Amino acid sequence: MGTPEFAVPTLQLLLERDDIEIVAVITATDKPGGRGRNQLLESAVKKVARQHNLVVIQPKNLKATEFVERYHNLEADLAVVVAFRMLPEVIWSAPKHGTINLHASLLPAYRGAAPINWAIINGEKETGLTTFKIAKEIDTGGIIFQSRMRIKEEDTAGTLHDRMMYEGAHLVSKTVDAIKEGTVQYIAQDDDRATKAPKIFTEDCQIDPSNQVRQIYDFVRGLSPYPGAWIIIDHSTVKIYKCEYNLIDHHYQMGSLISDNKNFLKLYGKDGYLKINELQMQGKKRMDIKSFLNGFDVARSQDVDLEIG
Repeated sequence: MGTPEFAVPTLQLLLERDDIEIVAVITATDKPGGRGRNQLLESAVKKVARQHNLVVIQPKNLKATEFVERYHNLEADLAVVVAFRMLPEVIWSAPKHGTINLHASLLPAYRGAAPINWAIINGEKETGLTTFKIAKEIDTGGIIFQSRMRIKEEDTAGTLHDRMMYEGAHLVSKTVDAIKEGTVQYIAQDDDRATKAPKIFTEDCQIDPSNQVRQIYDFVRGLSPYPGAWIIIDHSTVKIYKCEYNLIDHHYQMGSLISDNKNFLKLYGKDGYLKINELQMQGKKRMDIKSFLNGFDVARSQDVDLEIG
């Protein structure tokens, strides 16, 4: 069970094994997209499943009688979940060995929908992956295996996501081995150590210039490339994807945007500034800062002060 690109390496690695049979792939329904949203787009997982002639099931309602009956009739020994939806008990409890999930944190830390984003936003230096057996409360089941991963200084949510999806595939395969061999052990989570990683909405992504610039830097990294941290320039939303930060004493008001109109754009915070390197203005394509300044007259913007020299 999975939908986005994050789930694809796990499916591919399981497909390479000759000691298991994938009886079905369950993924999201096709979504309208493309130019004019007049075509249906398949999930990344569905595309791979179809290439291997696997049975693909795309339920709209996981509690619908028709789907529940079809699912039970699969008689699966084990269900593997990677980046899917919250499952009802009638589904996750059905397989002989239950349902396991791959989660992109070291549980019980960062339970929820956006563990990769929040780990970087909060300035963590380390995170990891966990396989666990699904239970009634989300992300609370018994831990099977964990793999620690360093968060690099330059990591974004996107780069960390890409490393994790391959590491996660091997962790799932190792977990399947333990269940298959009967050596699996389930370690209860310590709820007192649990932290949350709730879903992030666009309105949550506006940069607060009153924060320290290191916090702003981590905020930008943790939201890049999606959903994207943003500021307002000339009444338009501008998403920031790449930046650097410098700690300096300054006389500028927090939130000031300073540019030479050619090479740099700086956002000043509490204790320094953020040097913006890659951004996207509303309705425009993503671009580096020189391309942006070449096509946008910062000097005429009421939100940006021009610095000469």
